[in-house]
Amino acid sequence: MTAPACVEAPVPAGSELDGWEARLELRFERERARTVLAARRHVGPLRVQKPLYPEGPDVCQVIVVHPPGGIVAGDSLAISIDAGERAHAQLTTPGAAKWYRSQGLVARAETTVAAASGAFVEWLPQDTMLFDGARASIALRVLLASDARFIGWDVTSLGRTESGERFGAGSLRQSVDLVRDGTLVWCERTVLGGGSRVLQSSAILRGAPVFGTLLATGSAVDDAVIAACRAVSCAPGDGSITLLPQVFVARYRGDSADAARMYFVTLWRLLRPVLAGRDAVPPRIWNT
Repeated sequence: MTAPACVEAPVPAGSELDGWEARLELRFERERARTVLAARRHVGPLRVQKPLYPEGPDVCQVIVVHPPGGIVAGDSLAISIDAGERAHAQLTTPGAAKWYRSQGLVARAETTVAAASGAFVEWLPQDTMLFDGARASIALRVLLASDARFIGWDVTSLGRTESGERFGAGSLRQSVDLVRDGTLVWCERTVLGGGSRVLQSSAILRGAPVFGTLLATGSAVDDAVIAACRAVSCAPGDGSITLLPQVFVARYRGDSADAARMYFVTLWRLLRPVLAGRDAVPPRIWNT
């Protein structure tokens, strides 16, 4: 499937690559009653640990690991996740992705998820932490067959909030495309400059250093599920729920990455049973 293009924001100056390139390609397939990691290929410092089956053979869980532990100026990371017919893959990360200060070069990360007929992909990374002065370009593209399902989120911290650091310099360029059967059903572009007035705008972040989005697709999300999700508290911070014709969207804005994650995990616990027909079992890595 080919995603129709949204209008792109200009590429920031100093965007040429001069860092570490890493690629990870994963292919999940259904073999009788089991989802297997049928193929994996990596270049550079991106890996997955061995496939895990904490819920039995139906769901293949993998943990995506970036051994350097941080992303520096000029780095380029690309993750490709391909789920074959009726495969169920769940992917997460062991900790926050740390984006370090840059003197000019942009670091990039792109994740592409493709799900065939009847497949379900859960993309549940831990948060993205931008150090003051980081220059980041982050993209997520989700390509779904007509009856494929997806749930995923991102949580972004502008600055190391626990130490009081704020995003006074640098830049963030973020994009999300969700495509079903070749038709673009969700498109979002975010461009933020460190220390800019936009960060203080009451219509956008209102000075909050943490924000996030959860997206889910599936026709089983009905009024009762929406009501249960809207009853979830995300204090401290603000949360909101929107149901569009083909996409469920949840937002967080506040001061705490922990609160954002807890909010999204609680929503995931409500959504997963109706999307996957099974209870939500949190990955053990979240507790380490």
